[in-house]
Amino acid sequence: MQLASKLISTKRGMILVAAAAALLAGMLILIYLNGYRSTVKAEGAPVTVLIAQQNIPRGTSGTAIAANGLFKTTTMRESQLREGAFSDPVNLNGKAATHDIYKGSQLTATDFSASEQALSSDLTGTTRLIGVPLDSAHGLIGEVEAGNHVDVFAGFNVIPLNADGTPIAGAQTRPVLKRIITDVPVVRVASKTGGLGSSTTKVILRLTDKQAADLAFSSDNGKVWLTLRPGAGAQSSPPNIVTLETVLFGVPPIAILRSLRGHR
Repeated sequence: MQLASKLISTKRGMILVAAAAALLAGMLILIYLNGYRSTVKAEGAPVTVLIAQQNIPRGTSGTAIAANGLFKTTTMRESQLREGAFSDPVNLNGKAATHDIYKGSQLTATDFSASEQALSSDLTGTTRLIGVPLDSAHGLIGEVEAGNHVDVFAGFNVIPLNADGTPIAGAQTRPVLKRIITDVPVVRVASKTGGLGSSTTKVILRLTDKQAADLAFSSDNGKVWLTLRPGAGAQSSPPNIVTLETVLFGVPPIAILRSLRGHR
């Protein structure tokens, strides 16, 4: 206190005090300006954000959003971002929309939650799931599991036809087998035990709508087989019909087709 009183009481002391106060004020102004510039720079920095291209219904999976192009990426100032805004499509993996998201909205963490992995969550376009009841032999039950890829064969008892499409009089049915679907993924294998020790195993496959219709018809009107494909480097021969003649005598499939259609 005595030193301060002496400084204030003299002209030189007053000058020193004023100079110190001016220096302190200048330092504070510089600190404020630097902080302000940093804030303005941060708010003005362009950042990437995901924007809904169209309305996204509640429950839509991140996989479906990405596969169907339901979002676009754009840039805006950081100050314009909503809290938790997604900047990378990877953020959508394993998630599903918790509510309807409207076109033009930013995609944020609060719009999504961890997906419950419902069977329908990854379906897009013409993709369909179909469950096929199979026994242990026809479905490789115990060997085939989710994630495997399989080929589907269908066998029918076919009656030879005349050229006009009518059954040949007195003709007997002939067993015919063909690979009808190649390289499809197994989504799930589920077993259900019934009464008296009986059990049904359902193999769920991901197909196109056309393939699903072919498989449903084959399951109802013939017999279906699944064959397990290699995990990598799988190759497939052209699908041809298989009959007694092609197996035992090497008759070309085209000849069998002609005979079944009433042609020689």
